[in-house]
Amino acid sequence: MREPLILMSLALALTAPASADAPPKERLTLSASATAEVTRDVLGVSFATSREGPDAAAVQTALKQALDAALAEARKVAKPGQVDVQTGSFSLYPRNDPRTGKLSGWQGSAELIVEGRDAAAIAQLTGRITTLAISRVGYSLSREAREKAEADITAQAISRYRAKATDYARQFGYSGYVVGDVSISSDEAAPQRPLLMKAVRMAAPGADDALPTEAGKSTVTVNVSGAVQLTK
Repeated sequence: MREPLILMSLALALTAPASADAPPKERLTLSASATAEVTRDVLGVSFATSREGPDAAAVQTALKQALDAALAEARKVAKPGQVDVQTGSFSLYPRNDPRTGKLSGWQGSAELIVEGRDAAAIAQLTGRITTLAISRVGYSLSREAREKAEADITAQAISRYRAKATDYARQFGYSGYVVGDVSISSDEAAPQRPLLMKAVRMAAPGADDALPTEAGKSTVTVNVSGAVQLTK
């Protein structure tokens, strides 16, 4: 007599989770966003040079001397967060004669990267570094500026999300809603715009004037997306 009871209990245990996991029919998926334009506040300048010759040691020495001289100038104005200095790539590789395939010499390059919030100091520095040429210039948005922009517009994005949910619920004939799963993300548009380096390379050696730059703006967007449960 007990076997039918046991089988009935097992059937109920197997079907209950399927009913509990079924998504509610009155579920509404939506999204909202808010944006802000923020002035890019970090100027980055890359300096580089190349050398070539028949002797690897001589080429390497020439690269080191050029880099050391540039570093000496950059360190005079270095200040954490305002003017940060770091060496970039340093390479040395053989060069073969395309006709014979034999070693014909050596070629190498060195790079120095300077970036920070003190755009005036960095721009002036470009005129004092003469052993390396400017290879790239661009502005970016600091983490602090980005986080502040995100904090300012996140509340706005959430408010728009809730306003949409209220409006849609009313249009579908419901009195309200309950917030379900929600995700908040952010992104930044308008990447760095490098300046044209052809003219800069011609003017940089020995120049006393500051490099002309324009920061421009980045667009920071906060997105709110998810689902709400409509209620009667």
